[in-house]
Order: sequence, then C-alpha cells, then structure tokens
Amino acid sequence: MTELARSNRVRRTWWTDATDAAGCKAYTVYNRMMLPASFGGPAIDCAHLKRAVQVWDVACERQVEIGGPHADQVMQRLTPRDLDGLAADRCAYVPICNRNGGMLNDPVALRPRPGVWWVSLADGELRLWIEGMVEAGGYDAYVREVDCQPLAVQGPKSDDLAARVFGEEVRSIRFFRFKRLPFQDTELIVSRTGYSKQGGFEIYVEEQRHAMPLWEALFEAGRDLDVRAGCPNLIERIEGGMLSYGNDITDADTPFEVGLEKYVQRFDCIGGAALKRHVSTRRLMALEMEKPVPACERLWPVKVGDRQIGVVSSAAESIEFGCGVAIGMIGRKWTAGQEVVIETQDGPKRGRLREKFWR
Repeated sequence: MTELARSNRVRRTWWTDATDAAGCKAYTVYNRMMLPASFGGPAIDCAHLKRAVQVWDVACERQVEIGGPHADQVMQRLTPRDLDGLAADRCAYVPICNRNGGMLNDPVALRPRPGVWWVSLADGELRLWIEGMVEAGGYDAYVREVDCQPLAVQGPKSDDLAARVFGEEVRSIRFFRFKRLPFQDTELIVSRTGYSKQGGFEIYVEEQRHAMPLWEALFEAGRDLDVRAGCPNLIERIEGGMLSYGNDITDADTPFEVGLEKYVQRFDCIGGAALKRHVSTRRLMALEMEKPVPACERLWPVKVGDRQIGVVSSAAESIEFGCGVAIGMIGRKWTAGQEVVIETQDGPKRGRLREKFWR
C-alpha cells in the first residue's frame, strides 16, 4: 500500500491526530497541508454525507489576510467581481486572474473585521502573488498568512448539529453569510459555506486551544445524528458540478470558460483588459460515461469519431445515478446529448455530454 510520507514540509493541522484516530485511510496535500481524502472509501463516505452529517478538517483552506489603509483597493484590484457595497456579513466567491485573464485561484473572501480581508485559498501560492502586487503597486497594505484553521460541518443534519453547539441563532445564517457565535470563552466565525451540495457550515478557529474542544463538542452533540469524520468527496462534488482548482480549473482557463462569467462585473482589475476582449471557444460541461470508471489521474481526451473535442478532468462512479459522472472542458460548438468516446488509461469509454450537472 502506498502511503503519504509525512514530514515538516507537509504541515499537520490541529486535528490531524483526531482524523488519524477517526480512521482516515488516505490524505492528500493541499496548500502544503494534510487534507483527509478518504475514511470508508468514496462511495461509503458519499452515501453517509448525503444522509447524515460529517465534520471535516479543512485547515488547508489557508487564510491570506490583507489589511491596512489600502486593503479594499487591493482586494478589488485582485478580482473582476464588484465588491462595492458588499455587506459586512457576506462571504464572496472571487475569481482571481492573471494579466491574461487566466484563473489563478477561486477563493472565498470575507471581512472578519472592518478594513481587513481574509482570502480563503484553493490550492496554490496566491499569497506570493498578492504580496508582489502590493509591493509593485505601492499600496499601503500588508499581506500575511494567518494561522486560522477552518473546520467544516456538512450534510443534511448540519443545522441540527451546529445548533446544539452554537445555539439556535446558527440556523438564521443565510447562504454565503457569517456570524460570530459564542463557543466556550470566545466567539468563532461561522459561515454557511462549504465544499458540498448537502449544506452546512465552515467554522474559523483562530486559536489552537479551541480546536480539539470544538471537535469533541461536535462529536458529543452529534452522537444520535450519526456524526462521522469526513472530507470533501469526489463523487458528490462532481454530481453537484463543484469545481476543483488544479483539476478542473488552471491558469489557462478564464472565468467565462469555467462557468463563472456572472462574477466578471468590472474590468479595472488585473486581467480586466484581457477579459474584456476575450472570446471563449470552450466551456466546462458535465458528461455521463459508462462504468466502470477508473481513477482520473490525467486528462482524458474526449472524441467524436477521430476528432478530439475536449478533455475530461474529473470523473467518478455514482451509485445514486447509476453511471459514471465527469467534468470536462469541451468545445462550445458541441451540445448536450452528443455521444462521445472518452479515452481513459484503461481504454475507451462511451459517454454523452450533459447541459446540467446532477444536482
């Protein structure tokens, strides 16, 4: 069995001992931190996530803090999304692009306090990019990584579990909003966000002394809810069309090509000129494919006859929907219903383009 070689180069989280004890079978590396990848196996984990509630160690979602007199200007310069008038309790999904309009990251941003932004990173070294932009632009702002480690509660019973720990007020948090709620001798930021379509929360833990007490409180409160340790699930995210930076999105892709065009609202940002003149010839689409589905360890060519029309970037086997589910970058001239062949490392698989994902 191949194992992850652990070292100081791959950082542990405040909950790594707990996820080990909970039976984590595999880890991946995300932002140079350990991210649990499997407990009972993708299909078992997926089925449990859809019916109950899970606690996820997502400390790998590193928080880049931007503060100082020009913090708002820096944040707006980073993204084509219009941040003017964003409510103080809002979380914002913000595509961040390079000068060519290619996606560098797709983080969630929020303001933990006035004049300060946190950028909750997808996998990548965006902090260095922001530091360089601030230095080159002469902004009066600082950029740093804060050791705030998020813990996620996901699944249809997440409201019930969170209410037992944080009180009934947690139920009033609207989608992509957050509140500071009491926990022991402090307050924690709790947002209605998370990397699943099952609903839930992310809890921003700012001090290590609160990490294990929170973990233990959630598991104690959720015994009768069948709470388990879990992790982002490949099958569930593909069914829901949730994209993974580094898998489905790279810096070769623009927001228009990955379904984020609604967030391109202004062009006075880095990459704005390129986005303004960009004409997209391809787009991400859902694909059905025949079973069995091997691990998608590289891009799979998608063909119509002898012509390659795109690639598959993520794929899995869905028990609920009885087929292979996949995400692919496909030429725009091709539409839903088109029969295709997907060239996997295990041989060709029949497939079909879909206009919508399964959830």
